[in-house]
Amino acid sequence: MSGRQILETERLLIREFYETDAAAFFRLGSDPNIIRYTGDPGGGLTNVEQALDVLRSRPMTDYAKYGYGRWACICKEDGKLIGFSGLKYLDDLREVDLGYRFLPEYWGRGLATESGRAVVDYGFTHLALDHIIGLVVPDHRASCRVLEKLGFRFAEVINYRGEDVARYLLRTTKM
Repeated sequence: MSGRQILETERLLIREFYETDAAAFFRLGSDPNIIRYTGDPGGGLTNVEQALDVLRSRPMTDYAKYGYGRWACICKEDGKLIGFSGLKYLDDLREVDLGYRFLPEYWGRGLATESGRAVVDYGFTHLALDHIIGLVVPDHRASCRVLEKLGFRFAEVINYRGEDVARYLLRTTKM
C-alpha cells in the first residue's frame, strides 16, 4: 500500500509517504553523501525503526496538520522510491520551505528541479501561498543551483537551528 498520489511529472510520481517506505527513507537519511549538507540532527538516521518514527512524526504529521509535507518521489522508469520533494511549514520561521533529497545514483539528472517545479506550482496554485523559501547550506552549490533554476533568489544568510544557511525566496507572480 502506498500514500496518496499528489503530483506527476515526466519522470516521477510524487506521493505521500507511507509506513512501508521506512527502509527507503532510512537510506535517504543515513547515507553520508546525502546528509552532509542537510543538517540532520545527530548525523542522520541510525536504523529503520528510527526512520519509521521520523516518517510518522514529520511528513505524516505534516499531512494531517497542514495538508502537505515532504512527499516520496517514485521513479516511473523503475518504480523505486528514489527521494523526496515537498513543502514544509517551519513553525519557528512561520514560512513554507521547499526541500528535496535524492539517492546519489539519481543525481545529475535534473530530478530535483523537475520535482521542485511541480511542488512550487502546487504550493502557489493549490495552497495559495504568496511565497516559498528555500534554506540551503551556502557551500551546497548544486542545491543553490536548483533553487535558482526554479526562480528563487538569494535573500540573506540566517542562523537557523544553530547553522548559517542561505535563505532563498520565490514569490508568486499572481497579485
